[in-house]
Amino acid sequence: NVKQMEIEAALLQLQKEYRNNAIELVELASGFVFRTKAEYSQWVSALWQEKPSKYSRSLLETLALIAYRQPITRGEMEDIRGVSVSSNTIRTLNDRGWIKVVGHKDVPGKPALYGTEKAFLDYFGLKSLEELPKLLEPESLEEVARKLKVDLTDVENSKKATSVTH
Repeated sequence: NVKQMEIEAALLQLQKEYRNNAIELVELASGFVFRTKAEYSQWVSALWQEKPSKYSRSLLETLALIAYRQPITRGEMEDIRGVSVSSNTIRTLNDRGWIKVVGHKDVPGKPALYGTEKAFLDYFGLKSLEELPKLLEPESLEEVARKLKVDLTDVENSKKATSVTH
């Protein structure tokens, strides 16, 4: 329809106009957003006092399992990881809007099936799950995080602190 074609043409025009600027118009899962180009991120981040979010190994492993294996139950995640999945981890991912219950498995107990939300894709700068890094061979969490440009600083310290409290 004509309106959609006009909108698409306007978006392309905006992308062209901002091509030589410090910001760019990019398409994410929930729509189009203006953002700072990667090469200027160090300058812009210096304007904010807050530290980047740091995620525990457990949270990242759980999120990766949901993203790559969805829909997946908590029990299936625990079988793969070999340890229990904390309720706090599920709650944190849900509170951030990164995951949701997408249904219930048709087995006794009807466990929840988890999947990702658009906010997850937006946070990592993805339009769809097909843009997730391909896992051709088993990779370390650090390698997946590098591909997604996630800060894993102090993950080991976070892991040690978590194991001390349990």
